[in-house]
Amino acid sequence: MNKLLFYYSLSGNGDLVASYLSEKGYEIRKIETVKNKPKKNFFNIFILGFKAGLRKCAKLKEYNKSIVSYDEIVIASPVWNSNFSTPINTILKEVDFLNKKVTFVLFSASGEAKGAIKRIYKEFPASNTIVLKEPIENKKELEKLGEL
Repeated sequence: MNKLLFYYSLSGNGDLVASYLSEKGYEIRKIETVKNKPKKNFFNIFILGFKAGLRKCAKLKEYNKSIVSYDEIVIASPVWNSNFSTPINTILKEVDFLNKKVTFVLFSASGEAKGAIKRIYKEFPASNTIVLKEPIENKKELEKLGEL
């Protein structure tokens, strides 16, 4: 079975998830924005969260959008304002995941992602969702990925 991970990481949580899944045989595609995201401070987090809440998309560096040869796809995103990050919004807009087994892995400071989960159930009803509470600080959270 061919497995692929699309992910975005601002604070390192996504990189940790990618490292874990690469050991399980996933091909890794890190999503990077054209413009570097601002450093982590209250104002910048507020702005990013506001944009995520509006489902804004980020301009991305060129990436491989082809998923035709993959059976299983994981999309990993930080949770901003209870929603997907803006780079992942772009992926969801640009890549057709129809007829693919999709799992979402969300990482959040609170361990919750109500808005993102609501959107997943609406737009990807056959998918699975795993929510991790700051895996970079709570390494045991990675055990939840054992389901993949």
